[in-house]
Amino acid sequence: MTDELSIRVERSFTAISPESWAKLSGASKTCATIAYNPFVSHAFLSSLEESGSADAETGWLGHHLLLETERGELIGALPGYLKNHSQGEYVFDHGWADAFERAGGRYYPKLQCSIPFTPATGPRLLVAEGLQRLPIQSAIAESLKEVVRRLGISSAHITFVPDEEIGVFEMDGYLHRTDQQFHFINDGYANHEEFLETLASRKRKALRKERHAALENGISIDWLTGRDLTERIWDQFFKFYMDTGGRKWGRPYLTRKFYSLIGERMADDILLVMAKRDGRYIAGAINFIGGETLYGRHWGCIEDHPFLHFEVCYHQAIDFALSKGLKRVEAGAQGEHKLARGYLPVTTHSAHYVAHAGLRRAIGDYLARERADVEQMSELLTEHSPFRKGERLQED
Repeated sequence: MTDELSIRVERSFTAISPESWAKLSGASKTCATIAYNPFVSHAFLSSLEESGSADAETGWLGHHLLLETERGELIGALPGYLKNHSQGEYVFDHGWADAFERAGGRYYPKLQCSIPFTPATGPRLLVAEGLQRLPIQSAIAESLKEVVRRLGISSAHITFVPDEEIGVFEMDGYLHRTDQQFHFINDGYANHEEFLETLASRKRKALRKERHAALENGISIDWLTGRDLTERIWDQFFKFYMDTGGRKWGRPYLTRKFYSLIGERMADDILLVMAKRDGRYIAGAINFIGGETLYGRHWGCIEDHPFLHFEVCYHQAIDFALSKGLKRVEAGAQGEHKLARGYLPVTTHSAHYVAHAGLRRAIGDYLARERADVEQMSELLTEHSPFRKGERLQED
């Protein structure tokens, strides 16, 4: 490419053309290089902003890095937000902020390059299809450091970075952090029963019993997607979300308008697993359908029933993924209880640029120890997986 390139910071997704964004890797179903990830789609990111879920008022001021040619053609991007808090990120840096501010520094505002309220690994250094990826990715990573210096802020944080991108950030001097999630890996199972046959006998019997118990009391399960996602359905699901979100976070992150917008813009990428009793829905979980992965997100209920959470969020997700030939299910952050249900420990990655040399050194020392702890814990948990010994290796 002979064109002169430049980085531009755009604050609003409404100013970015959906057509140009759709040409970036992973952001649409037409891209062949990287499997479609619904969370980096224009539909999802613009809905967060336009619904008032992630905007300046909620502390998520758009600072999206756009790499353009001299003709204004978008060839690379990194979604980002200028933030004055660390809420809704799932990779916790509160300790770093406290330490820096006790030492007289100012940690906030910071740049957060992630998908708001979404602990799912996906492309961050987006590159237009058909172009060499590494030079463009490196240009974006280097430009992000320059944006930090120009703004005079403490740091930039890129979270839930895929394996194939973390090396780009490390080569450019970013600190590398690891964490752990639990994912279901489809080894070509024809159905849930075939998957269960790979488990140890005691674990297999326990899960069958759990699934049966979850659907007692006349409970049935519906899969809703596409045209099924009416405003009436969103009203019911939003009640579930508000109930659980209010108890977990105090103030749920997503607005009711957000669900209407994604229902209009990406209904075929959404699966609601809804539990019904006595003719009404009593619980549900929202999932997003990627090119290779089912991403489980929020759950909520208005009635409590034993094991219903596990059925709706984990077992039904596996059923759906197997029925569609998807390669994996990512069921969100944390949760060692997922291990017993066939979800294995997987390493997640984040990259961090810290402008202050002293803070950068201290965090780097801490992260080296933390990475060793994460690796050790992952090995320990894998040893206690429900699979018959020798049947399954850790995925990382």
